[in-house]
Amino acid sequence: MSSALDRLKNLTNKISSYETARKENIKILENLYKKIQIDKKVENFSDLFDFKAINLSGASLLSESLGEIKKGKYLQILAISYDKTAVQKSKNVSLAYFGKVESVETYLKDMVVEFIIRYRFEKSFMTLENYYDMIGTFKINE
Repeated sequence: MSSALDRLKNLTNKISSYETARKENIKILENLYKKIQIDKKVENFSDLFDFKAINLSGASLLSESLGEIKKGKYLQILAISYDKTAVQKSKNVSLAYFGKVESVETYLKDMVVEFIIRYRFEKSFMTLENYYDMIGTFKINE
Protein backbone atom coordinates (compact mmCIF):
# COMPACT_ATOMS: atom_id res chain seq x y z
CA MET A 1 0.00 0.00 0.00
CA SER A 2 2.89 2.33 0.78
CA SER A 3 4.30 2.07 -2.75
CA ALA A 4 0.91 3.01 -4.27
CA LEU A 5 0.73 5.99 -1.93
CA ASP A 6 4.29 6.98 -2.82
CA ARG A 7 3.48 6.78 -6.54
CA LEU A 8 0.40 8.95 -5.98
CA LYS A 9 2.45 11.51 -4.04
CA ASN A 10 5.11 11.59 -6.78
CA LEU A 11 2.48 12.04 -9.47
CA THR A 12 0.76 14.81 -7.50
CA ASN A 13 4.09 16.59 -6.98
CA LYS A 14 4.91 16.33 -10.68
CA ILE A 15 1.52 17.71 -11.76
CA SER A 16 1.78 20.52 -9.23
CA SER A 17 5.30 21.29 -10.43
CA TYR A 18 4.13 21.46 -14.07
CA GLU A 19 1.27 23.82 -13.18
CA THR A 20 3.63 26.09 -11.25
CA ALA A 21 6.10 26.08 -14.14
CA ARG A 22 3.29 26.81 -16.59
CA LYS A 23 2.04 29.83 -14.63
CA GLU A 24 5.56 31.23 -14.35
CA ASN A 25 6.19 30.51 -18.02
CA ILE A 26 3.14 32.54 -19.12
CA LYS A 27 4.31 35.57 -17.11
CA ILE A 28 7.80 35.44 -18.61
CA LEU A 29 6.45 34.74 -22.11
CA GLU A 30 4.18 37.79 -22.00
CA ASN A 31 7.10 39.92 -20.81
CA LEU A 32 9.28 38.66 -23.70
CA TYR A 33 6.38 39.25 -26.13
CA LYS A 34 6.56 42.95 -25.22
CA LYS A 35 10.36 43.19 -24.96
CA ILE A 36 10.99 41.81 -28.44
CA GLN A 37 8.02 43.82 -29.71
CA ILE A 38 5.82 41.02 -31.00
CA ASP A 39 2.99 43.14 -29.56
CA LYS A 40 3.45 45.51 -32.52
CA LYS A 41 2.43 42.72 -34.91
CA VAL A 42 0.04 40.72 -32.68
CA GLU A 43 -1.89 43.20 -30.58
CA ASN A 44 -3.39 40.76 -28.05
CA PHE A 45 -1.08 38.34 -26.28
CA SER A 46 -3.71 35.57 -26.29
CA ASP A 47 -3.94 35.78 -30.10
CA LEU A 48 -0.43 34.29 -30.31
CA PHE A 49 -1.95 30.92 -29.55
CA ASP A 50 -4.23 31.08 -32.61
CA PHE A 51 -1.17 30.31 -34.73
CA LYS A 52 -0.52 26.66 -35.51
CA ALA A 53 3.15 27.14 -34.69
CA ILE A 54 5.86 29.74 -34.31
CA ASN A 55 9.29 29.07 -35.81
CA LEU A 56 12.63 30.79 -35.89
CA SER A 57 15.17 31.29 -38.62
CA GLY A 58 18.79 32.21 -37.98
CA ALA A 59 19.35 30.33 -34.71
CA SER A 60 19.03 26.73 -33.61
CA LEU A 61 16.17 25.46 -31.48
CA LEU A 62 17.63 21.97 -31.07
CA SER A 63 18.46 21.06 -27.48
CA GLU A 64 22.05 20.07 -28.31
CA SER A 65 22.77 23.38 -30.11
CA LEU A 66 20.16 25.71 -28.59
CA GLY A 67 20.73 29.31 -29.59
CA GLU A 68 23.69 28.67 -31.91
CA ILE A 69 23.58 31.07 -34.82
CA LYS A 70 23.32 29.95 -38.42
CA LYS A 71 25.81 32.17 -40.25
CA GLY A 72 24.54 33.98 -43.30
CA LYS A 73 20.91 33.71 -42.15
CA TYR A 74 18.52 36.34 -40.86
CA LEU A 75 17.05 36.23 -37.36
CA GLN A 76 13.31 36.18 -37.89
CA ILE A 77 10.25 34.92 -36.01
CA LEU A 78 7.73 33.27 -38.33
CA ALA A 79 4.23 32.16 -37.39
CA ILE A 80 2.12 29.68 -39.29
CA SER A 81 -1.53 30.61 -39.58
CA TYR A 82 -4.15 28.17 -40.80
CA ASP A 83 -7.45 28.90 -42.52
CA LYS A 84 -9.62 25.90 -43.41
CA THR A 85 -11.70 27.93 -45.85
CA ALA A 86 -8.82 29.47 -47.83
CA VAL A 87 -7.44 28.04 -51.07
CA GLN A 88 -3.97 27.99 -49.56
CA LYS A 89 -4.70 26.69 -46.07
CA SER A 90 -1.48 27.60 -44.25
CA LYS A 91 0.44 30.82 -44.50
CA ASN A 92 3.71 32.08 -43.01
CA VAL A 93 3.49 35.40 -41.19
CA SER A 94 6.57 37.35 -40.11
CA LEU A 95 6.15 38.41 -36.47
CA ALA A 96 9.57 40.01 -36.11
CA TYR A 97 12.66 40.58 -38.21
CA PHE A 98 15.99 41.42 -36.56
CA GLY A 99 18.43 41.42 -39.49
CA LYS A 100 21.56 39.36 -40.13
CA VAL A 101 21.98 37.02 -37.19
CA GLU A 102 25.71 37.83 -36.91
CA SER A 103 24.86 41.50 -36.23
CA VAL A 104 22.15 40.87 -33.62
CA GLU A 105 23.22 41.42 -30.01
CA THR A 106 23.57 38.12 -28.14
CA TYR A 107 21.12 39.17 -25.40
CA LEU A 108 18.42 39.92 -28.03
CA LYS A 109 19.04 36.64 -29.87
CA ASP A 110 18.80 34.80 -26.55
CA MET A 111 15.50 36.52 -25.71
CA VAL A 112 14.11 35.53 -29.11
CA VAL A 113 15.15 31.88 -28.64
CA GLU A 114 13.69 31.88 -25.12
CA PHE A 115 10.44 33.38 -26.44
CA ILE A 116 10.05 30.56 -28.98
CA ILE A 117 10.80 27.81 -26.44
CA ARG A 118 8.43 29.30 -23.87
CA TYR A 119 5.72 29.70 -26.53
CA ARG A 120 6.10 26.04 -27.51
CA PHE A 121 5.99 24.96 -23.86
CA GLU A 122 2.62 26.69 -23.37
CA LYS A 123 1.29 25.59 -26.76
CA SER A 124 2.06 21.96 -25.84
CA PHE A 125 -0.10 22.28 -22.72
CA MET A 126 -2.93 23.72 -24.81
CA THR A 127 -2.64 20.82 -27.26
CA LEU A 128 -2.64 18.33 -24.40
CA GLU A 129 -5.80 19.90 -22.94
CA ASN A 130 -7.48 19.79 -26.34
CA TYR A 131 -6.77 16.08 -26.79
CA TYR A 132 -7.80 15.36 -23.21
CA ASP A 133 -11.17 17.01 -23.90
CA MET A 134 -11.53 15.05 -27.15
CA ILE A 135 -10.81 11.74 -25.43
CA GLY A 136 -13.51 12.57 -22.90
CA THR A 137 -16.13 12.30 -25.66
CA PHE A 138 -15.46 8.56 -26.09
CA LYS A 139 -16.93 5.89 -23.90
CA ILE A 140 -14.34 3.60 -22.40
CA ASN A 141 -14.57 0.05 -23.71
CA GLU A 142 -13.64 -2.46 -21.09
